[in-house]
Amino acid sequence: MARTKVEFKNKKGETLAGLLETPETDEATLSFAIFAHCFTCSKDVAAASRISRSLSKKGIAVFRFDFTGLGNSDGDFANTNFSSNVDDLIAAATMLEENYQAPSLLIGHSLGGAAVLTAAHHLPKVKAISTIGSPATADHVQHLFLSAVPELEEKGEARVRIGIREFNIKKQLLDDLNKNTSPKHIGNLKRPLLIFHSPVDTIVSVDEAAKIYKSAKHPKSFVSLDDADHLLSNRDDSEYVGATLAAWAQRYIGINPAKLEDSGAYSANINTSKTSDQSSKPRPDVNGSEVVVTELDKKFLRGLFTKDHDVISDEPINYGGENLGPSPYNLLLMSIGSCTSMTLRMYANRKKWPVDDINVRLVYERLEKEERITRHLSFKGDLTDEQKTRLVEIADRCPVHRTIENHPVISSELES
Repeated sequence: MARTKVEFKNKKGETLAGLLETPETDEATLSFAIFAHCFTCSKDVAAASRISRSLSKKGIAVFRFDFTGLGNSDGDFANTNFSSNVDDLIAAATMLEENYQAPSLLIGHSLGGAAVLTAAHHLPKVKAISTIGSPATADHVQHLFLSAVPELEEKGEARVRIGIREFNIKKQLLDDLNKNTSPKHIGNLKRPLLIFHSPVDTIVSVDEAAKIYKSAKHPKSFVSLDDADHLLSNRDDSEYVGATLAAWAQRYIGINPAKLEDSGAYSANINTSKTSDQSSKPRPDVNGSEVVVTELDKKFLRGLFTKDHDVISDEPINYGGENLGPSPYNLLLMSIGSCTSMTLRMYANRKKWPVDDINVRLVYERLEKEERITRHLSFKGDLTDEQKTRLVEIADRCPVHRTIENHPVISSELES
């Protein structure tokens, strides 16, 4: 990989500092992307660096830069706002188009995600968008400095601590954020969208990911980051995002996987023979309660579609897959687990029992004489032993559990 320092001018003529991460040769660069970092972060935050490296290995050059007043960029942070971030993104895209190639992929982390969801409307050559731990609307960031709102209203400016650093902010930031409270624009993107979010993110709740998903039109996908923190500080989490994003993006941004192999953009241990027709094929039509499964490569990567949802499935690396999604048996356990949890919640709510949280952990085992699924249940709340015992009994009433125990007939028919 090669790194090139790039400077460009923002809308006000201030110089912004950026870094372009590309494959080793121009021939290996198949597409360009922009990565927008989180609020008060910089282009050098670990997650941005690791994700950029992962993408450049797959032939996608990534440009990341410091927004005005941050990192090595000129300007005063106190004079910036969400709208200026969007303007900076548009300026970065213009610079890439004039000097390299128009970006076909936008990636935004945290508030950067909200920014790319807005900037995309001004960048018609962008073909796909991804958000990571992002709020649905910019005004969500106000929770980081709520205590300073009275001072901002009274004096027009305040000094606030965000994370481990202090910043001067002005009321114009608050006013600008309050103009960005509706997610309606997300429904007009008309571009494929991939949403990454951790269910335990304490900075931006996973509820924000749900708002983005609900507002967006298909094709849209959601990937849960399990126990990842907001900044993806664990290397494995950020590298997983990079690998998954690269696999997803090639379907939409015009990269022929055969060309990926020719360019050396894929590492030697990744083998794909998917044709360009497959990589760009449209989302299948799904009717009613159907589930449709399509091939995304000639190994184990599969697209799983319902009328309203897109998921991917794969096999672990030691089974010959790329581990880009849960395996079929993982999906089976997830189905039983989610149904169990829903059933228990409905029962607890009906009984008005003080159940604060339900955790279902499942393990599949293939034994000598039988196959076994063990379901471990745990509850938080002021429950009696009798109530806990009753909940364990209710778990067996999960509809998916009962379907499996009833040995349903599975038939196969050839479609014309």
